[in-house]
Amino acid sequence: MTTRRATIADVAREAGVSPSTASVVFSGKTPVSDATRRRVIEAATELGYSGPDPRAASLRLGRSGIVGVVVGSSLKDLFRDPVQRVMMDGLAEAVAPFGAGLLLLRNHTDIENAPTLTTAPLDAVVLVGCDGPLRELLEAAHRRGLPVVVIEGDAGPGVPRVLLDNREAQRTAAQHLADLGHTDVAIVMLSTGAPTIGAEITVGWIDPDATADITIDVTRDRLLGARDVYPDAPALATAGSSIDEGWAAGRVLFASDRPTPTAVIAQSDLLAAGVIRAAEEAGLRVPEDVSVTGFDGLPADGLAPYELTTLVQAAAEKGRAAGEAVAAMLAGDEPASVLLTCQFRVGNTTGPVISAR
Repeated sequence: MTTRRATIADVAREAGVSPSTASVVFSGKTPVSDATRRRVIEAATELGYSGPDPRAASLRLGRSGIVGVVVGSSLKDLFRDPVQRVMMDGLAEAVAPFGAGLLLLRNHTDIENAPTLTTAPLDAVVLVGCDGPLRELLEAAHRRGLPVVVIEGDAGPGVPRVLLDNREAQRTAAQHLADLGHTDVAIVMLSTGAPTIGAEITVGWIDPDATADITIDVTRDRLLGARDVYPDAPALATAGSSIDEGWAAGRVLFASDRPTPTAVIAQSDLLAAGVIRAAEEAGLRVPEDVSVTGFDGLPADGLAPYELTTLVQAAAEKGRAAGEAVAAMLAGDEPASVLLTCQFRVGNTTGPVISAR
């Protein structure tokens, strides 16, 4: 036998007040006497009533109170990345004032009955990036009439975007190395594309003519920025932003059977931290023997005693801008796309080429 859930009418009857009076005790929208509030709370406790069912308010508003956030990476990787964590904090902060929460969704899943962009009750969708697999989801979002915002990607006309000046920023770091006299430079890249179910991410050396095959906008734009200054720099793709991936890439770069670059442009601070670890392992000094630049500007473990030369991006502002765009679209407005700029910060991981080398 199923026990019926107590309602606000039951609480009002038990407390000896009208249903509207009992309701305002929980909503807090109208002041009531302390004695009345106490009677209502005691009656609710006695009946096991924990408050109004949020689904009822959602039905009245015609909204679910849920903003879907679709990510290409695995959810565990999302929360390991300090940039993504800060960005999600900014997004959650921006949607909270209109009573919404976030539901994280993968762009693909093989888990039975897992919520997806097609099945989950959503008011709007934020796409983190917009590579091939994510673009395939746009049709489903448009069919449902859901407002869509993209963070660092391009979903086509009419979809507001929150962008970073990735190419221009990376060009600044590369030019800094050129000004220090570096000519033998290597690039350690982020992932070139999101894997599909059962497939692996491509890692290893990237063909100089294969830039168009890179489906992750951030990775491609940062590579183009570096190659604006170093068009022939070899580039090594990793599986994603982590110290371990940077370490593995650095071991390839500093192997004894190949010429050692005098500088490395890493596409994230975590990758840069791994490259520095690999350089030390190979007996190289940073920056005397090899200079290293990163990208992100957030605290990363494994860098002490170094202060990384890097591009500082506004990660929280990215999330907040996306949330504000969602709020505007739900209010019937058309938000403009936003371009955020990175600040170049010189640390102690870059220095001039030592001519004796």
